[in-house]
Amino acid sequence: MVVFENLVLVFVAGLVTALATGLGVVPFFFFDSISDRHSVVLWGFSSGIMISASTFGLIQEGLAEGTPLEIGAGMAVGVVLVTLAHDVLVDADIDPHEYEEADFTKLVLILGILTVHSFPEGIAVGVSFADLGLEGGLSVLGFTVPLLAVFMTIAISIHNIPEGTAISIPLRSMGVSEPKMVWWAVFSSLPQPIGAVIAFAFVSVARTFLPFGFGFAAGAMIYLVLTEFIPEALDLGKGLPRGGKPQLAGGIALGVALMVPLAFI
Repeated sequence: MVVFENLVLVFVAGLVTALATGLGVVPFFFFDSISDRHSVVLWGFSSGIMISASTFGLIQEGLAEGTPLEIGAGMAVGVVLVTLAHDVLVDADIDPHEYEEADFTKLVLILGILTVHSFPEGIAVGVSFADLGLEGGLSVLGFTVPLLAVFMTIAISIHNIPEGTAISIPLRSMGVSEPKMVWWAVFSSLPQPIGAVIAFAFVSVARTFLPFGFGFAAGAMIYLVLTEFIPEALDLGKGLPRGGKPQLAGGIALGVALMVPLAFI
């Protein structure tokens, strides 16, 4: 029963991060669009959060549990798997208007794309709960939750808000209504609670692989930042002064400034 309750708690934590993606749609209830300048800042902000969470959360905790070699190996595997999955799906052209009419093959493709981008974040949440129930954590709803788990859940949730905004921008241009935008934003992050449960179950049973798990999640997330978030921001900033780089750097700095103090609380 305790094992089941722990899995439910981890699933709820992953679900919270997924639901946070829907908050990114809120600006569209008040404004018709978001400028490229603000979009670049949001991508930078999200990148800063992810890099901070990976460095000061996952990697630091991983080094406390294992060796640099184990962390490095996990990071390498995380990068390789995300790269391979992305290469398989890179030519896919998904139109949100097709979601509701999608056939089985199309739905599998859609879920595959969402998994590539969201699953590593779910894994990060899952492995951060590895010490659930042990002393030294924070008491939450009768559970002793590791501080790292609280930090990662907050970090991924905050990161998901601007990601939800980024997802909503093309949906808005396609005439999708705000309530549906909220649904599709949350839908894009639904692999996270699933990934969280799988990762938690694995490291709970095989704690020998815990440092590897921390490295895997960190490597996958940092890789996504470097190959997806930052290039997307620079592409949006092409029409801005200096290619939007000052806005991107400012956003990254804001993200880091927000998360670093939380990592040392």
